[in-house]
Amino acid sequence: MTTTTVTKKSVRRTAAVALTGGLLLTVSPLAAPAQAAAQPIPSISAKGGFLVDQATGAAVYGKANTTRRQMASTTKVATAITVLTTPGVDLNRKVTIKQEYRDYVVREGASTADLRTGDVLTVRQLLSALMLPSGCDAAYALADTFGTGSTSAARTASFIGKMNAKAKQLSMVNSSFDSFDGISAAGNNFTTPQDLAKLARHAFSSPVLREVVGATTYKTPATTSTGGTRTYTWYNTNKLLGSYQGAVGIKTGTGTAAGPCLVFAATRGGKTYTGVVLNGTDRYNDAAKLLDFGFGSSTAKTMKLRSLPKGAQRD
Repeated sequence: MTTTTVTKKSVRRTAAVALTGGLLLTVSPLAAPAQAAAQPIPSISAKGGFLVDQATGAAVYGKANTTRRQMASTTKVATAITVLTTPGVDLNRKVTIKQEYRDYVVREGASTADLRTGDVLTVRQLLSALMLPSGCDAAYALADTFGTGSTSAARTASFIGKMNAKAKQLSMVNSSFDSFDGISAAGNNFTTPQDLAKLARHAFSSPVLREVVGATTYKTPATTSTGGTRTYTWYNTNKLLGSYQGAVGIKTGTGTAAGPCLVFAATRGGKTYTGVVLNGTDRYNDAAKLLDFGFGSSTAKTMKLRSLPKGAQRD
């Protein structure tokens, strides 16, 4: 899909088509903010993208915004908010790490928080293990803890059902989850840029979620099976943090079918935009361009990405 230069009249016409028909026929702003009115429409590498005003939900930009795509580990945004919106959730609840969580990571070749068998962590700690290093072991632990049933298979299936109930609640009509972490054997774990932006906006309304995803590093102690203490240090795979002025979240994702994906948010002067890029070869620059479009800035041109330490998870 290509970006074209348009007049103000044609922008309004395109926006009207997008809003009434639910389908973007071209890359265009949907309801461009005043500061972005004079900005050229961004050209991004991603096959799909979306940007919304966090406060109002007004759509600012869309590209193939109703096209279904796999989402890889951005699925974990749904995992996190499903946990956080569980009635009576106790963030201090203690969870013992099972060997099956580690076995799963090895079997799938998945990203990991390197949780050790027998260690005891709180739900709050597991949320950081989930969202910063993109720990599939942490996702398994949370799904196993917050699902219902007599076996881990039943409990994780129950939890995925809750994720789908969350999607239905948010009117994510073109989305489906068959995984608690984005690893989909059947390929039935999909969304659209527009749907994922709905999820991101909902999730980002949680103060706990904002605290979790806004950290570039999280260091925390856990109790071992022998009563000792183990210190975990996790680095956020989202390199937009610390690179783009005002970046505050949210989650990376990369997969063979999904390609590189990013759910992102940034705040400047009390204004927050939340966005999505799916299957983008230059996802961080794509995100910066879309945020610049919203803020009416040109930060993307000079942005230098934060480096991750050697040995840190990549996603």
